[in-house]
Amino acid sequence: MAAFRRFVSSCRQLGPSLTAAAGPLQTRFRPPCRGHRMTPSDDEQYQRTTVSALERSSPDAQYIESYNRHGFTISGNRVLGPCAVIPQALLQWNVGSYRDVSVDSLALFYLLEPKIEILVLGLGDRVHRLDPNLLAFMKSKGIGLEILDTPNACATFNFLTSERPRIAAALIPPGLHSDQR
Repeated sequence: MAAFRRFVSSCRQLGPSLTAAAGPLQTRFRPPCRGHRMTPSDDEQYQRTTVSALERSSPDAQYIESYNRHGFTISGNRVLGPCAVIPQALLQWNVGSYRDVSVDSLALFYLLEPKIEILVLGLGDRVHRLDPNLLAFMKSKGIGLEILDTPNACATFNFLTSERPRIAAALIPPGLHSDQR
């Protein structure tokens, strides 16, 4: 508080000397100085705000809370290794790397009832190209694919899950068998 008073005092002392040196047209000018206390009505920054906590759209929806090179935490459940996240279920996904992604490894997703609209594929540390025949096959089954690196796949899945209920994810932990082509 004492430092604040010294600052205000120095502003008041500088004010007259600056206005006198500025000339006759500038005599009313004073350098900016906060020599008064602001009340909530003085500044928008101090206006009251309210915060509402956002809740999940559905208590049954799965949300990816965290990931690391060993696995994922999804809605409080810890999963080691690659996993399949489908509406109301969480399963191990039997792939070792992005090279193991095939029509057979994705069979679960196109056999589900009710059918899913979008499958988010997280392929590890980076995005990898998949076989174009695989992409065409999933499209023929009416499933859109989002092929991403795992960190972006997790964020995309969480966002899409809040918008639509029929979303699934197939995720490989980042760092797991991160072999380069």
